[in-house]
Amino acid sequence: MFKKILIANRGEIALRVIRTCKEMGIKTVAVYSTADAESLHVKFADEAVCIGPAPSSESYLKMSNIIAAAEITNADAIHPGYGFLSENAKFSKICEEHDIKFIGASAEMISKMGDKATAKETMKAAGVPCVPGSDGIIPDFETCKIIALETGYPVMLKATAGGGGKGMRAIWKEADLKDAWDSARQEAKAAFGNDGMYMEKLIEEPRHIEIQIVGDSTGRACHLSERDCSVQRRHQKLTEEVPSPFMTKKLRDAMGKAAVRAAEYIKYEGVGTIEFLVDKHRDFYFMEMNTRIQVEHPITEQVIDFDLVREQILVAAGQPITGKNYTPNLHAIECRINAEDPYNGFRPSPGRITTLHAPGGHGVRLDTHVYAGYSIPPNYDSMIAKLITTAQTREEAISKMKRALDEFVIEGIKTTIPFHRQLMEHPDYVAGNYTTKFMEDFVMEKPSEEE
Repeated sequence: MFKKILIANRGEIALRVIRTCKEMGIKTVAVYSTADAESLHVKFADEAVCIGPAPSSESYLKMSNIIAAAEITNADAIHPGYGFLSENAKFSKICEEHDIKFIGASAEMISKMGDKATAKETMKAAGVPCVPGSDGIIPDFETCKIIALETGYPVMLKATAGGGGKGMRAIWKEADLKDAWDSARQEAKAAFGNDGMYMEKLIEEPRHIEIQIVGDSTGRACHLSERDCSVQRRHQKLTEEVPSPFMTKKLRDAMGKAAVRAAEYIKYEGVGTIEFLVDKHRDFYFMEMNTRIQVEHPITEQVIDFDLVREQILVAAGQPITGKNYTPNLHAIECRINAEDPYNGFRPSPGRITTLHAPGGHGVRLDTHVYAGYSIPPNYDSMIAKLITTAQTREEAISKMKRALDEFVIEGIKTTIPFHRQLMEHPDYVAGNYTTKFMEDFVMEKPSEEE
């Protein structure tokens, strides 16, 4: 087992990893930018190393600084969390070259599954259902036009190096194809330095449902049930739940088997997710694979009483998976609390937290790195907390979430707590009747004193 793990991340996920390491008797090293000197992950780690100024490019993405921090502290493993370098093949390879275990996918696996077009071809070969569309990257617009006609409108253009909704365009008729092709390529080039595009059939009334998987060095894998991540704004998840209110036993069995088949086909080692789009007929299609721990992993942990970070560390140390294929017996919901103003287009709201009162009680979990007096820097993702409730039924989990949100007080900045409170009473959400288009029609109702 590892003696010391450096966590190459910040905020709540860094703190989350530190907690499990402490329980396993493993020493921890936090790295931080100058903007994060007062963050809780820095305070609770056994050692902390400043790796640069506030910009991510000069700190959390600076591979040489992170490797240097690992070497001077004698860390024998690096946990990358999510985001930043967690799915960077080059960083995984550099860790290997420096004899430091990267607690994540190998460079080869990240390369194979990180490029969406390549991943789709791999999944087809594994017998996993894929969305109809182009075979790999589209070479030119004339080919794009032919593929769109063969696939049948509506279609979706996607950047092969994409993420966060950049380089994506929905096209409903041929007349709009050229403009979409030009603008999507331009946006992808600016965001990723790669304007490669591929095309898929646009799925009607889609749900975004992912399957949590774990694989070990023997080539064996299992799935730990699904998570419904369909409530999104600009392709960014806002809330997630398990089990999905759209799920049936037949669908879970089929999706679970497909996810395990995918993981075992590529001999995946570690924790990851196979992400699917599910249409209104409950037909499901492979979308992408995330070769890392997910933001929303706590809801899976809650419903099956299983520490995913612990499993990640054990598998990275060469131990066989301890999990099995699961069917959840409880219901859990996660609300991502962001430092944003939901009444003004979710505008970022960095600044100093003057007051914080955390909710508690049975079935309430709060993952956060902030506290009263903490200043949220403007340099990073705006998520500051994850509020999770767990109960016997979905109805009880919603009721518990409403109560917990009412207790959750954060002053000094704007947060998305009011949005989640309204979401929990939206008739379509309460009925479990939502798709990835849900937020297009959602309107925040301002309280009378703010009007």
